[in-house]
Amino acid sequence: MMASTAPLLAGTTPAGTLFAEQARLYPAKVAIVDGPRSLTYGELNRRVNRLAHHLHMLGARCGDNVAILSENRFEYAELLLACAKLGCVLACQSYRQTNEELTHTVGLTQARIGVVSERYHAAWQRIDHRADHLIVLGEPYEAALASSTEQEPQGDVPPESILLVLYTSGTTGFAKGAMISHRAMIARTLISVVDRTAFSGGSFICWAPMFHMAASDNAVATLLLGGKLIVMDGFDAGNIAEVLMREPIGLLSMMPATAAKMIEALRGVPNRPKGVAIVGSMADLLPGHLMAELTELLQAPYRNTFGSTETGPAPASAGRIPIGAIPAKLSKTQSSFCQLRLVDPDDNDVPDGEPGEALVRCASLFSGYLRMPEATAEDFRGGWFHMGDVLSRNPDGTLDFVDRRKYLIKSGGENIYPAEIERLLLASEHIQEAIVVRQVDAKWGEVPVAFVVPRNAELNAEQVLDLCRGRIASYKIPKAVVFVRADELPRSTIGKIRRHDLEKRLQKE
Repeated sequence: MMASTAPLLAGTTPAGTLFAEQARLYPAKVAIVDGPRSLTYGELNRRVNRLAHHLHMLGARCGDNVAILSENRFEYAELLLACAKLGCVLACQSYRQTNEELTHTVGLTQARIGVVSERYHAAWQRIDHRADHLIVLGEPYEAALASSTEQEPQGDVPPESILLVLYTSGTTGFAKGAMISHRAMIARTLISVVDRTAFSGGSFICWAPMFHMAASDNAVATLLLGGKLIVMDGFDAGNIAEVLMREPIGLLSMMPATAAKMIEALRGVPNRPKGVAIVGSMADLLPGHLMAELTELLQAPYRNTFGSTETGPAPASAGRIPIGAIPAKLSKTQSSFCQLRLVDPDDNDVPDGEPGEALVRCASLFSGYLRMPEATAEDFRGGWFHMGDVLSRNPDGTLDFVDRRKYLIKSGGENIYPAEIERLLLASEHIQEAIVVRQVDAKWGEVPVAFVVPRNAELNAEQVLDLCRGRIASYKIPKAVVFVRADELPRSTIGKIRRHDLEKRLQKE
């Protein structure tokens, strides 16, 4: 037998090929459900192939970006899989963003092909970017598939090829596109299987926006593991409760802001859910009594997570909180297949019990920020990804969250950097200084509040908020404006405003 000149290396199978293998093995198994419509793995794979060939006909090649602006629907998953088979990059745009924000994020992609739903077609038309080809979901999309072929696309997709771009808030006030490779997405799936948050053949309700890792990571994992992906157009507690009554679910995604509504819906049904393996994320932002009641109603433990868009479930999302428990501490358990260091400002390891910034190495890591080499080099300095979060390690190996090195507001599952808001406020001639801090909120976990030093006494809160409206997504707009004198802002010895002191002031008011 002649030896191959290109030996097959272990671990090089891309995500699109792994999905096609599921379709080959289980063609009649239901793969995706979207309202009244369902597709088997065989049917879904044939449609994905048709779409891949259509994209190729439009000029899409391995490494090219395809931008999508859409609500959750089954075509979103089809496009993700078609890009996976071609080696293209699906850049997932947030429909929560303003025209200005979308112009920035779509512009980063330099995508020559755009895909948009009917609902957001007008929003796409308003942004300052024009792709060479625009595919509109619905009849035009179906017509394109009907004219294409079902054959498997040919060609090698290297494992380091980028599969997805998901956007994160930036410290400078502009969103960054985190590039997630096939290697990283497959590793995220495997870590989730080992840590028991993804389940071979299990069902997943995909209600969170697919431009968010809570949806995209788990949607890909479900389809690579031969499970059923149940697509929902946003959070609807009643619809989710109905699904829970008729079929078992592996991971039930639940954000802090949705827990109370889910509890209310579950109280209103006479039967118990068929079975939920585990529920939730971001336990730190959910009041303990809500966590206890939700887990009791579902008879499922709560997932105690600490990860990010850049890292996936790593570095510390393997823990869970028992059913009905109101924990005094929310110590994290390190994820499988992950290295984690805690370091001082000079990147020296700190001893157990001492706070240190989290540095991560694992196969689930992203590949850097799209067209932002300086930001990528800074965060990967020394060969480790610097998360910007400060933790401490307990004697038993668990981890406690201490603070954020880079000041960040986590509101309802979304990240908000104060710089995004402050740059808009400081651009006004009527504002001398502006500083945005986080305030604890029962519904959203945290919300932004702006402290403003006005240049004239007539400036009011509504005028301040008007500087933000239509410029940034609504969830980033401050929930309150506090007017202060410049000498009332607490400062360090080098003149830096101490945000934590302002947080304490809000707690007293």
